[in-house]
Amino acid sequence: MEPRTLHLLEFPKVLKELSGFAVSEPGALACLGLHPMSTVQAVRSELALLDQALRWVRESGFRLTPFPNFAPFFPELDVSHRVLDLDALFALALTLDQARNARDLLSPFAERGWDELVELVSGAPWPAATSSALKRCLDQDGRLKDESSPGLFSVRQEIRGIHQRCSKRVKDFVLAENISQYLQDDYITISSDRYVLPLKVNFKNRFPGIIHDYSQTGETCYFEPMFLVEVNNTLQELKQEERAEERKVLEYVTGLVRQERPGVVASYDSLVRLDVLMAKARLAEATNARALDIGDDCPARLLNARHPLLALHNPDTQPLDIKLREGQLALVVSGGNAGGKTVCLKTVGLIALMAFSGLPVPVAEGSSLRLWTSVFVVLGDEQSLEEHVSTFTAQIQYISRVWDRVDDRTLFLLDEFGAGTDPTQGAALAQAVIDALLDRGVTSFAATHFPALKAYALATERVRAASVLFDPATKRPLFRLAYDQVGASIALDVAREHGLPRTILSRAEQYLLLDGSDTSAVLDRLNALAVKRERENEALEQERAAFKKKREGLEARFERERAKLLTEVRAMAQGVLREWKSERIGRKQALKKLADVRERLEPAARDDETSPSSSLQWEDIVPGGRVSYKAWSKSGAVVEKDERKRQVKVDFSGVAMWVAFSELSLDAQPSQQVRKPAGGVAADLGFTPRIDLRGQRADEALAALAQFLDASLLRGARGVEIVHGRGTGALRKEIHAYLRTAPGVASYTLANEDRGGDGMTEVALK
Repeated sequence: MEPRTLHLLEFPKVLKELSGFAVSEPGALACLGLHPMSTVQAVRSELALLDQALRWVRESGFRLTPFPNFAPFFPELDVSHRVLDLDALFALALTLDQARNARDLLSPFAERGWDELVELVSGAPWPAATSSALKRCLDQDGRLKDESSPGLFSVRQEIRGIHQRCSKRVKDFVLAENISQYLQDDYITISSDRYVLPLKVNFKNRFPGIIHDYSQTGETCYFEPMFLVEVNNTLQELKQEERAEERKVLEYVTGLVRQERPGVVASYDSLVRLDVLMAKARLAEATNARALDIGDDCPARLLNARHPLLALHNPDTQPLDIKLREGQLALVVSGGNAGGKTVCLKTVGLIALMAFSGLPVPVAEGSSLRLWTSVFVVLGDEQSLEEHVSTFTAQIQYISRVWDRVDDRTLFLLDEFGAGTDPTQGAALAQAVIDALLDRGVTSFAATHFPALKAYALATERVRAASVLFDPATKRPLFRLAYDQVGASIALDVAREHGLPRTILSRAEQYLLLDGSDTSAVLDRLNALAVKRERENEALEQERAAFKKKREGLEARFERERAKLLTEVRAMAQGVLREWKSERIGRKQALKKLADVRERLEPAARDDETSPSSSLQWEDIVPGGRVSYKAWSKSGAVVEKDERKRQVKVDFSGVAMWVAFSELSLDAQPSQQVRKPAGGVAADLGFTPRIDLRGQRADEALAALAQFLDASLLRGARGVEIVHGRGTGALRKEIHAYLRTAPGVASYTLANEDRGGDGMTEVALK
């Protein structure tokens, strides 16, 4: 990707904002180093990793805290005699602690199918020896513990003993000589690794000893009495031994780091990448962004798209729908100045660069882009006074320079191409350039004021026209796009709004009338109609959202009430069965009570108020015939019928009970398989219910599967069949991960090869 393109579309600014969300210096540097990837597989893998990290953080509560930059210490390991100092080892200890925490928190989710995240966090061997040694040798402040080695423990014990002896001898000396008034402070201190007394300067010659130093004020000297000289000499020897023992510990731990270097490097790198992922997550939260669907065959479709930098600093940024229909490769945007044409082009380009770099982008669900491996931009004023190049010349030179690299995996953004020369020739050249781009299969977005180019967009196949809208009353831009129409440039209105003298405006209007090319009235009318249509669409969308919310509320209420009723009925039925088993009631009494319980089920189980008598007549019911009981979605054999009560005694696999005729329907033949939409359950359970999830995304499929299993359990199904297809196996893996934790699932297995093989899963329900 050309640096010029990245600069013009402000991609480095996005990376700088992203780096501000990182918690560590290496994470921030890694954010600044992100760049667009060139393959669909790489982009999808990175976006999948982001999606898995977001879900993991939500469920586990994982959070990163700042960790030091350990990368500069790795070159030290290449030199055999170099030893890592305490600062380096403490930095490594902090790093490995967080890496270990990440591994531990991810472990319970290992079966979720989050392959990319598991590989990142736990893919490399863990440096167990290094981690253990650092915990044993370093305290929470990064100092060596006494227990680091027997030698270090011993020498430090002796040093502490010397301190105690020195303190006692000094105290005895001060009391015996009554010299506390000569001391600046009533304690001993250390100067040059020797125990000394802080003596007032006026009394320095009163006692035999050695003066080691003076305070900054000059009022205190650090005095070593002669009786401490021998002890201090011993202390010096012990200090030297202590340093030697500390060096041995550092050499030992450094050796472990060298031995386990691959694991150490991988753990550090994974932590840095996790920091980048968490920064992406915070960016997504700040801009209400999501991962974009990227593929070679995906259409250019950005719904409710906002310019990422504007969305970051202004949550109320007006979103745009930027989309091409199937078979279209170019979008020509026209309309008034300052109406958002350039922002539209920049939004497409910057969102593409971010998505190809694995970043979340501020768009609505259902948005997608095909992968473009190169993006070229003609944007703004290209003139260079130093090189004596005009705007038009600079545009031509740029297109000539990059033309050999333009192919069907290219995005080309043309902002006011052809400006700066004769409008007729400039428009003709712009049309020719777009024609040539279409011939090469290039996707292009162009902004223009040329009338000829507007007409070209309306009349040319594979090209779509769009207009930025403005308020018909105030002439202010609305920053919205209306498709399949062109817009007026409203130059005079803009000039009027920005204070151009009225006399100049009046003369301009006269010249426009004399020219005979004033189409502003027609375009104003088109703009007004488009604004009206957009507002009606918004009202309809709001009404649809309100109805959807109301429907979801009613459905949730219905499910709660139905679940409550079913719980009550089941409890009552279980009570009846317990009484019968304990022989407190007889079989007939139990059946009567179960019939009463069944009556309680009717309001919840009845799908509608329509009687099934139109398909099943009373005369059709004969002993031995088969009927279906829709409250339980079970089929059974007719035993007898009661003419007076209009009830039928039905045998359900050995359990006979009286059922109201209105609750019965004709039993479907076992060989007939009733197909329902994804998420539905077959009404007749003479066969195993089946759901077909092929072609659905994982989240949609799992939501449909959850509803399907709940409905199957409520209707008494003993098993279900899930058709997911073979494909890459990703959907099957997600479904199996869900089934492992589903409370109503007893077991599951892949179907026999003659019934679908690994394209279908058979589930046994509890």
